[in-house]
Amino acid sequence: MGKNYIDIENDQGATLRYRKHANGRGLVAHGAKAHVEAGAYVEPGARVGAGATVARGAWIEPDAVIGEGAHIDAHAHIGQGAAVGDNAHVGVRTEVGAGARIVRGARIGDDETVAAGLTVATDPRGLWLAA
Repeated sequence: MGKNYIDIENDQGATLRYRKHANGRGLVAHGAKAHVEAGAYVEPGARVGAGATVARGAWIEPDAVIGEGAHIDAHAHIGQGAAVGDNAHVGVRTEVGAGARIVRGARIGDDETVAAGLTVATDPRGLWLAA
């Protein structure tokens, strides 16, 4: 396809189409209606799912995956290879380390740190649950 799109095969063998982010960096699911605000940084290799929001000043590193309907607040940092699940919320100025996993629907508050490689699940109020 044209230079604005790239096709990626997922783990189940299905082909997913992504379009390049407006700043020329990173990928946003094609037709996803994802909202990436001006001033947000989506690095090459990062993927943003349908309906997700990435607020201004947020930084999504390479190979990170933002799930469908997820919300990344202003000035949050998602490390390389980290994954934020569908409908999860990452608060303002929160640091998600490399390879960390935020499960579907989890709520991570403002100014928090998720260590590299850690998997986090929360209750609906955002209290972290023990694994």
